[in-house]
Amino acid sequence: MVNIDGGFDLMENWLSSLSAVGGMAKKTIEAYRHDVSHFIHFISNHYGKRSSKAVLSKVNVKDMRSWISHARSSGLSPRSLARALSAIKSFYRWLGQTYGISTTAVLSTRTPKFEKPLPRPVKKSDAKNLINQIDIQSEKEWINARNVAVITLLYGCGLRISEALSLTFDQTPLPDILNIIGKGNKERIIPVLPIAQSAVKKYLKECPYSFLPGDYLFKGARGGPLNQRIIRKVMEQTRIQLGLPSTATPHSLRHSFATHLLEAGGDLRVIQELLGHASLSSTQAYTAVDQASLMSVYKKAHPKA
Repeated sequence: MVNIDGGFDLMENWLSSLSAVGGMAKKTIEAYRHDVSHFIHFISNHYGKRSSKAVLSKVNVKDMRSWISHARSSGLSPRSLARALSAIKSFYRWLGQTYGISTTAVLSTRTPKFEKPLPRPVKKSDAKNLINQIDIQSEKEWINARNVAVITLLYGCGLRISEALSLTFDQTPLPDILNIIGKGNKERIIPVLPIAQSAVKKYLKECPYSFLPGDYLFKGARGGPLNQRIIRKVMEQTRIQLGLPSTATPHSLRHSFATHLLEAGGDLRVIQELLGHASLSSTQAYTAVDQASLMSVYKKAHPKA
């Protein structure tokens, strides 16, 4: 590994190692670059010196408090601040392992507390109504069939919209078990419901375009790859027609998939695997949703509530 001294050069060396060894997603790399760049700029101005290995090694608890204060005064939300601190800590762990730099002050900095918003799933009946209503949005039947197939995969399999639109023609007819490459190039196995298989089969039957090996499964109106914005727009149009809240988005169908599985007695660990969450704590948010729903029913039904 090249011995680089400049702060930004060190950062790029670290990011390259993450990309090469960790297989980290490009969007995550860019987020890390953004957050750590701002930190290096701050430390450079704070010390009045060009950022370097020596300057970064001097960062102490007081400096970290100054950075947090600066970030907050700049309008950074607690959530964004927590994300930035996580990136900085990852950078310093690498500096410590690679160059022996002291990391105590940075790694001991506490992440600011913030309330994580609970997932906002749609009701089972609303999910069904959404799919039925989406089926009549376009004058072209094949586009309706395509949109229904995408939405069914989001709700029936818990896919992210990017994952659904990354499916290729080579993966059809959809098998009973589907291998999905999600965030961070993590692979997970998803059972495919017959209703999702049928929806995709109907779309392929009605699609006016031909497919070549390797083509994306879902095509746009002109035959190119389908853009996420189209599905988001269709979903927005449909939820307005049905009088559903603005939280009824394509991603909320993934939340609905998890919540409805949990309500039906699904195991939290299994749901974690199906969603592709790296940490169980991410999946545990759905237990709070379920509890909130139960308490709402309880308060309405219990005579002394």
